[in-house]
Amino acid sequence: MSGFVRDCARRPVIRPGQRDRFSRTSPVSSDSEFSSEQAHQITLAVREALARRRISRQTLAEKAKISLSTLEKALSGRRPFTLATVIRLEEALGTDLRHADHASAPIAAPGGGTAPDHLGSYTKAAVSWLTGNYLTLRPSFGEAGAVFAYRTEISWSDSASRLIFREAERLDTGFNQQGEVSVPNQSGHVYLVTSISGQYRVAVVGRPTHTGAMYGILTSLRAGRGTQLTPVSAAIALVPIRPDGEAQLSFGRIGPSHRHHDAYREHLDRVTAEEFALFKAGP
Repeated sequence: MSGFVRDCARRPVIRPGQRDRFSRTSPVSSDSEFSSEQAHQITLAVREALARRRISRQTLAEKAKISLSTLEKALSGRRPFTLATVIRLEEALGTDLRHADHASAPIAAPGGGTAPDHLGSYTKAAVSWLTGNYLTLRPSFGEAGAVFAYRTEISWSDSASRLIFREAERLDTGFNQQGEVSVPNQSGHVYLVTSISGQYRVAVVGRPTHTGAMYGILTSLRAGRGTQLTPVSAAIALVPIRPDGEAQLSFGRIGPSHRHHDAYREHLDRVTAEEFALFKAGP
């Protein structure tokens, strides 16, 4: 389920002078060989091909000689499409998935460049300020005091007529999220929503501050031992990445001794300190 959140086991404290092998400093090659828009197009094309041919995902996986798990995770956004996987799917379906815009595009929403009502009916021009790459921060669920850092790309999908998002640079790459973005006028908040088979993972953040950063709350399921899943909510911060600034960032689990820890922690502390989100327990 795409909403699962997993941290790896507790890591040893990295002392000054030691190399932190559990965090990664950009630049790092992308998890996917395709952009978020391309991956979204491929997903739509595969789903339409399955519907038109009336075949199951299991049948397609067997014809493409890939595992059903690989296909399911790629279609749900939990694992990025690789070129090898896409080529096998193309051979099995007898169609070009990488340039199938005309076949994969859903019926356009009224007005062409307007998002559906359930996402806020926003236009492409009205939300252009949201597009870009963000350093995404939340508390680590596996190590007290550490910060979990990764990258989120928000972009406009012409085919789906809406904002979409896609995560990358996560330590737990199998849990990379992708989904759609809701921007309703009424609440003044931005919602990043992943919905797979009726299960949801949602980040609710306020409109950007003067620096462009957005702060709020993430609600998901934490994957524990075995099949145990526990609902979890945590502070989250999305900080814009300047075009020339990614090389100075670090992704992964950022422990207290890491050079970026204090700056990252300061962003998370703002969530409650400035009441971008509140956490209540009990009466």
